[in-house]
Amino acid sequence: MIRYTCFTLFLLSFFSFSAYTQEKFTISGHVKDQDSGEELIGATIYVKDLNTGASANVYGFYSLTLPKGNYAIQFQFLGYVTQTVDITLDENKTVNIELAEESKQLDAIEIQAERQSQNIESVEMSTTQLQMQTIKKIPAIFGEVDLIKSIQLLPGITGAGEGVGGFFVRGGSADQNLILLDEAPVYNASHFLGFFSVFNPDAIKDVKVYKGGIPAQHGGRLSSLLDIRMKDGNSKKFTMSGGIGTISSRLTLEGPIIKDKLTYFVSGRRTYADVFLKASRNKDLRDNRLFFYDMNAKLNYRISNKDRIFLSGYFGRDVLRFGNDFLMDWGNATATLRWNHLFSEKIFSNFTFIYSKFNYSLGVPEGAQAFDWNAYIEDFSLKVDFTTFFNPKNTFKFGGSVIHHTFSPGVVKPPNEEESIYNTFAIPNKHALEAALYVSNEQKLHDKVTVQYGLRYSLFENIGPGQVLTYESDFETVQDTLFYDRFEKIKLYHGLEPRISINYMINSKNSIKTSYNRTRQYIHLISNSTVSSPLDIWVPSDPYIKPQYADQVAVGYFRNFMDNMLEASVELYYKDMQDLVDYKDNAQLLLNGNLETELLSGRGWSYGAEFFLRKQKGRFTGWVSY
Repeated sequence: MIRYTCFTLFLLSFFSFSAYTQEKFTISGHVKDQDSGEELIGATIYVKDLNTGASANVYGFYSLTLPKGNYAIQFQFLGYVTQTVDITLDENKTVNIELAEESKQLDAIEIQAERQSQNIESVEMSTTQLQMQTIKKIPAIFGEVDLIKSIQLLPGITGAGEGVGGFFVRGGSADQNLILLDEAPVYNASHFLGFFSVFNPDAIKDVKVYKGGIPAQHGGRLSSLLDIRMKDGNSKKFTMSGGIGTISSRLTLEGPIIKDKLTYFVSGRRTYADVFLKASRNKDLRDNRLFFYDMNAKLNYRISNKDRIFLSGYFGRDVLRFGNDFLMDWGNATATLRWNHLFSEKIFSNFTFIYSKFNYSLGVPEGAQAFDWNAYIEDFSLKVDFTTFFNPKNTFKFGGSVIHHTFSPGVVKPPNEEESIYNTFAIPNKHALEAALYVSNEQKLHDKVTVQYGLRYSLFENIGPGQVLTYESDFETVQDTLFYDRFEKIKLYHGLEPRISINYMINSKNSIKTSYNRTRQYIHLISNSTVSSPLDIWVPSDPYIKPQYADQVAVGYFRNFMDNMLEASVELYYKDMQDLVDYKDNAQLLLNGNLETELLSGRGWSYGAEFFLRKQKGRFTGWVSY
């Protein structure tokens, strides 16, 4: 039934494209910050005469096709002065706009434009976008601004408590959240065993959380998407900033290499508890280590008005050492290479190569009991995304991705086998290919009704080189071992993931929204605890471990007050989850070559209500949620 519904909606959109035959032209361009040249993600472009508009994408690009004529077009972004541009649209035009922050212009400019009501008009629900300026104003532990702690103040998102990593969204587990940093997955987002996150606030530009209504271009997790975008770098001038805190110190450098064409951004952060330990009179304390560091870097090269290249990376690590008795370290490394290309004023494309790795090691550095244990998960992926701005009533997206996963559960190796009581021991690596194709459209069916519908097809193939154990009927006694060559298929899973969201605007201050999405998750976090830790093991779906999948339905009422200064909403949701991973009593999960014998499969449900009230403007801002 769902397939036929989606097919019917795509037919409707096709006919609406065909019917749009009036002579028309396209205005397109980028919306940026006046001081830094940073693109403003989600800036709105509004044509009051036609009561229509568009939003800038994650690269600040917008495209709006209108009938030939004269228009006063408003460019808006929260916290910035609205700019109105008069345009005679008699040909395709490129209009790049730079907006000034309100705080820097209040004395010189009287703001008369209407306040934005994006939360009422947008078809998105179960979604919150936060700017880093807002997050930095939230009180934080030890004065350290923390992104993960901040989103836990939103309704439907809870933390596991201090000292443990991860967060839970609408009844899901910690591994059911896809965390992307410039499109690269981050598998463990915790420093100091969960007290802080790996995201340096000085390096982050934009944060968007999806608890439901996840767009078709994203998949791979059941519960949520946390989409984090790094700063691109100041294209106007060189700037340097930093700070010394009670826990860490930070330094950020950014500026143009070629003004308005080639920019760079570098930001680093490090704690220094280990520096004070070295000053101790106690030798045992001097030999201890306890610190973490982060490094973010980005190059942004505007080749032409139609081509742009981004190269960004992140590297961070925690180190914990107690003399010669114990050593442990863990960290993430990511790299993203993106090419934006405009095939025309209406067709925006993004080609992306992504690398991501999370690894950890622990052991005893010296002595007869010395050993070193290493484990990791590593991804190489390619993505292709296209956005076609057919007309103000239709924004069509399609694309695909492929990921090569490598899972290394653990290799234990003594520094010197002759002097150690341990022998080298390794659990064989596992490999998998994960691929997806998607198509979606956001369509304005009526002045009051907007629909976003899409279909995602995903597949997951467990591949060689590797080995699979077969068991007797008791599922404990090993019967045989099957060996597979490189890229040989071991097990294939696949399925459709329909997505749909509907917004019905009662009037300019009230709207009702509903959404449905199916999500599939092919990789799993294996842990004895309910929260993430550096010793977590990621494993793929295989002949014994099935993919998880979930169906979520949500409905919400959205209302603005005081000329859109106050935003209020209430959402109800229900989520049904299948093939969840559970464990037998006293399960042995670490360095277990027969891990499948310790796992169970089950079903889960979650449902609830979320209340949210946010004040967007004025000297006092913030939100209350329940």
